[in-house]
Amino acid sequence: MTDPNSAEGNRVQMTAELVRGQNHPLPDTRLELRVSAGHPVVAGATLGDERGHVAGAEWIVHPGAPVRPGVEVPGAVAAEHRIAVDLAALPDSVHRLSVLLALPPVAGGPARFGTAAAPFVSVADPAGAAVVTYTITGLDRESAVVALELYRRQGTWKVRAVGQGYEGGLAALLADQGAPAAAELAAAVLDAVAPAGAPVPPPLVPETATAPADVATTTISYTHPSRRPAPRPAPTEPGPGPAAGAGAVPPQPSAPPADSRPAPVAGDATGWTMDERLYNQVWGMFEDLARTVAAYRSARDFADHRLDRAIDQVLADPSTRVGGAGDAARAEARATHEELMSRAQEVLDRDLAQLTAESEVVEPALPVAYARWDNPVWHAYRTPEEAPMAVRLGDLHLPERTGLRIPFLVRLPLERGLWIDAGPGRTSAAGLLDETELRRLALDSAVAHTARLLAAYPAGALTVHVLDPAGSGAAAFGPLVETGVLAAPPARGAAGVTAVLAQLTERVDLLQMAVRGDASEDLPPGFDGSRQLLVVHDFPHGFDDRAVTRLRYLADEGPSVGVHLLMVADRADAAAYGPELDPLWRSLLRLTPVPDDHLADPWVGHAWTYEPPTVPPGSAVLWQVLGQVGEARRRH
Repeated sequence: MTDPNSAEGNRVQMTAELVRGQNHPLPDTRLELRVSAGHPVVAGATLGDERGHVAGAEWIVHPGAPVRPGVEVPGAVAAEHRIAVDLAALPDSVHRLSVLLALPPVAGGPARFGTAAAPFVSVADPAGAAVVTYTITGLDRESAVVALELYRRQGTWKVRAVGQGYEGGLAALLADQGAPAAAELAAAVLDAVAPAGAPVPPPLVPETATAPADVATTTISYTHPSRRPAPRPAPTEPGPGPAAGAGAVPPQPSAPPADSRPAPVAGDATGWTMDERLYNQVWGMFEDLARTVAAYRSARDFADHRLDRAIDQVLADPSTRVGGAGDAARAEARATHEELMSRAQEVLDRDLAQLTAESEVVEPALPVAYARWDNPVWHAYRTPEEAPMAVRLGDLHLPERTGLRIPFLVRLPLERGLWIDAGPGRTSAAGLLDETELRRLALDSAVAHTARLLAAYPAGALTVHVLDPAGSGAAAFGPLVETGVLAAPPARGAAGVTAVLAQLTERVDLLQMAVRGDASEDLPPGFDGSRQLLVVHDFPHGFDDRAVTRLRYLADEGPSVGVHLLMVADRADAAAYGPELDPLWRSLLRLTPVPDDHLADPWVGHAWTYEPPTVPPGSAVLWQVLGQVGEARRRH
């Protein structure tokens, strides 16, 4: 055991022991990555570009090709490895280095990581001092794993504990990183370490998860090109790993000096244009917040688990159950618990302060399509020459820092329709409102979303149709009608619903035939080539069975040919259709007119609170923007 009062003991205590998803700054560009698995493994690395993609075989460092500029890996299978990295020597096109471990085709060796000791990895500085350590727990059927990744962030390099395993083995890992011919590359890596004549086993095919029937929770899709989220950080059995003693306190990352971090700059992410860089930066902030909170929650869970285990040990021992010894043991356990909680809170506060500072710089610099309605950039709005990458549909936040809002950006063109849920939902905010008020807010929200979509497209590039069968939305639709941005007045009654749905269904059929036959030039003369947005209010009022079938068809097939759907509906109103409409609800991105924590993050398990974009009370910005769109439409 190391003497805590010695210099060696002080060095060890300064090491940051990461949990899955947590990151830490790197003190130097020259590093040594150490792997200890307790059983033979293949160690290697992949190099990723600004989008995190592996371009080809020359971007993979493995025993068959152990040396690349800036990185060198061992040339053989072993239980322990040392990987040399010089980040300054990496090509400029490399923005991420991922350390991978794979089980080799060795007779008698483990076929999956779940049957062997958990791998342990560390990063050491040039003096040999460990900067961070990470024990990869929670693996089961996986035969390949991304252990760590070194990545650029705001001009500096950081290390992140990943621990993403793949049941499909090395082929699935490389395919996930975008490597071409991933199966062939994986076979080449394993061939380089396989004994002569030993066949390389085929990759396992992981089971495909099916979507739940309940649509109360909507999954957030990561569609940005520059980054890929880290996996779920919480292991099944929390803790620092088998090497730690029962009474040991796991080292925690210490907060660096405030001036050691570069000042945040708007647009410092990768991308060809400023809009693209800001888009990538916003999603980078989203990922950093997700990982930071995941690491904090995991650290708190570990502290609670350690306290429970310590108390159980005291109660299980008759000699310490009562008396002074028991009281002292319980007091020590609680003190350790408080220290762990304090350290977790310190790291959380440090990271949230950095993200808050970045948000304060980025938010004012956002272009119109990404900006809040209260951003002054809207006052200078002019119809764009081309559509942006994405549009802002609200904000996202987590309970650990509700004031830190991340813009919820959705790529254009929309890959799925939108559903503004006019029902009571699950939140207390919705429960405080009566049905009439909630429906009014839902329709107002739909009009605001429609205005944003119209404002994002060039003049005449988006045509909007409105179905208002009962005419109950006349007041809310007023801004759209009076500014002349609609293709026609809102359709009323069952006849109006049928006519609009028939027109759009015929359009989808025609465009699909043109695409399949590669005959776009054969479309009728004067065919309107703009994208179409159908806004549906009061569903299913005014809809018969045929109209419902057409609506489902538009939701499924329309986006691929430029026909998009925006519904304002309470699912309970359509309860008579039973499960027949379940596919419709699941196909739409559910949004709410009031804050609601329904957006699920499958990578780290968070329930993000969605907050809709609201126009400031008394502001005329919505009318001004629609007026510009209407004027541009008439000139077009």
